[in-house]
Amino acid sequence: MTRVIAVASGKGGTGKTVITANLGVCLAEMGKDVILIDIDLAMANLEIVLGMEGMPTTLQDVLAGEAKVEDAIYTGPGGVKVIPAGLSFDRLKSADPDLIKDVVAQLLDKTEFVFLDCPSGLSRISLVGLESAEELMLVVNPDISSVTDALKTKIVAEKLKTKLLGIVINRWTKSGFEMDRKEIERVLGGEILAVIPEDPEVKKSVSFGQPVVLRSPECPASKAIRELAKKIAGIEVEKKEKKKGIFGFLRR
Repeated sequence: MTRVIAVASGKGGTGKTVITANLGVCLAEMGKDVILIDIDLAMANLEIVLGMEGMPTTLQDVLAGEAKVEDAIYTGPGGVKVIPAGLSFDRLKSADPDLIKDVVAQLLDKTEFVFLDCPSGLSRISLVGLESAEELMLVVNPDISSVTDALKTKIVAEKLKTKLLGIVINRWTKSGFEMDRKEIERVLGGEILAVIPEDPEVKKSVSFGQPVVLRSPECPASKAIRELAKKIAGIEVEKKEKKKGIFGFLRR
């Protein structure tokens, strides 16, 4: 059965698209069949993060009734499948966002995961994306404005019968000025699935159009995203064994 997960945030700049792209690549590398759909028709960035700009057929064409869904599916880095939104302003004007539900419906039972990279905020397209999904993954930065805006998204999702899968805290710096993790869970009423640290390798990877989990697989952000992928895939995450120093030796 296909899991349809909307990846959303209350405000822009949280790193939602970067998380979506790299999470999809990790799951694909694990052998999962994954389709990422960029439904941010006005500010499409997923194809840029994945280095897949300029695809001849995009979601814009499908929503305009000029192409079939299967014509807009491409294989991206790591084997992840992608439906790019497209960057054409002319095609954007003729695209009907309400047809996103039909696109998702056509993919049910044909893949394991569908991730919808939603626009930030509560635009018409965002609402369609939330309504088209069964689960919601909120991406937030650890500050009060990001979390409170995400709360609005969660409340709307609940009204649309979309359940909260969990929360991803992105760009964690350990500066001491960030919201406490337990407080974020309390405000949003959900479980923190992962904490992705601020990592300069992420910005570098975006500049080169390469997923950070492939370009810099051992950097802190990549490791955290891989752990997130395991959790979503239902793979038990191994607990790190504590290092045994001289005191451990003496105790033994």
